[in-house]
Amino acid sequence: MRLRYAGVCRLCGTSLPAKAEAIYERTTKTVRCLEHDKDGVSTGQGLEPDEASVAPSSHDVDVGTPGASARREFERLAKRREERIRAAHPRLGGLIHAVSDDPQSTTAWAVGAVGEERLGRRLNDLATDSLRVLHDRRIPGTRANIDHIAVTSTGVYVIDAKKYRGRPHLKVEGGILRPRVEKLLVGSRDCSRLVEGVNHQVDVVRNLQYDVPLHGVLCFVEADWPLFGGSFNTRGVQVLAPRKLYSQLTTAGPLDIGRVATLHQQLAAELPYA
Repeated sequence: MRLRYAGVCRLCGTSLPAKAEAIYERTTKTVRCLEHDKDGVSTGQGLEPDEASVAPSSHDVDVGTPGASARREFERLAKRREERIRAAHPRLGGLIHAVSDDPQSTTAWAVGAVGEERLGRRLNDLATDSLRVLHDRRIPGTRANIDHIAVTSTGVYVIDAKKYRGRPHLKVEGGILRPRVEKLLVGSRDCSRLVEGVNHQVDVVRNLQYDVPLHGVLCFVEADWPLFGGSFNTRGVQVLAPRKLYSQLTTAGPLDIGRVATLHQQLAAELPYA
């Protein structure tokens, strides 16, 4: 059918403009991309193509774009640096900018965006009625964001994506005569602060009081994970390889698809797209 109003594919989150060809599901009043036609969903037969419409409803959720805010921050910092160089060197500023590199504090945003984009695309591919995702959600009252949220039949997953090199592992210090201290290392790099960040994000979702299981996840998308094992928990946060995360998200659980859909809509409203 031809859409009268713009919509969003409920499976992959792709924006569908008005007048685009799409599949309309009468029972849920949602739309799907034509690529999902093989699933045998109702295509709105019985409606005149030019008159068919999908009015915006509570089913329409802006799932967000993975890595968008990190990408915008990188572009903002890179542009500001170029402007400073050109202002300081009116004649040679363009050349100096071209032959010099952005500082690590700027390129880190681009690297982070790549990690979020890569994980986000795969999460979109996995999305079904029982696995719904949100990306790049603003934490109210702050400039911080949550990279990804997955709502599944086993609960809500708050996911922080990182593109770090090295093997993630847990280092434990103390224990008997001294307080036990757990450190998250990636290679030789101390990344313990990332655990604190995920726990803070989980607390933000917990304070919304949905009374469902919550899972905090750190997913290192290009780390040197072993072929078998390698995942671990630290201070309530699961540290996982992407393949382990995908397996958990697709595990069957007690929440039905109606509850998953409702939670998805509520979270999208409470934590708007950044």
